[in-house]
Amino acid sequence: MYRIAKTFTFEAAHHLRDLPEEHKCARIHGHSYRVEITLESERLTATGFVDDFAELKPLGDYIGTSLDHRDLNQVLDDNPTSELLARHLADWFERHLAPDLNGRLIGVRVSETVNSWAEYLPASRREVTS
Repeated sequence: MYRIAKTFTFEAAHHLRDLPEEHKCARIHGHSYRVEITLESERLTATGFVDDFAELKPLGDYIGTSLDHRDLNQVLDDNPTSELLARHLADWFERHLAPDLNGRLIGVRVSETVNSWAEYLPASRREVTS
């Protein structure tokens, strides 16, 4: 089995709904987000790749145009937690890039800080690991 990962970064603000008003995350604040997408495949392309990293550029473009320096509360329908942001990005990847790639999405990890992250594993991955 072969596995690759690509990291993207962006800056954004948000606040989390449904928290007590004294909770610091209920107030608008920002993060330097780090997004890591992981793909795997049992076979390589003729070039010897799981996939060419350049084929993941559209995800970086989406992040740059839709999320970077934005208020995530105005972009996402869900409460903009790292968990739900990871799912949002995995869903975007599955709709826009996955059909044309060799590798299968393993997961999307979103870090708000250097010390904490949340990860979303698509249903196909959960079935394999369960």
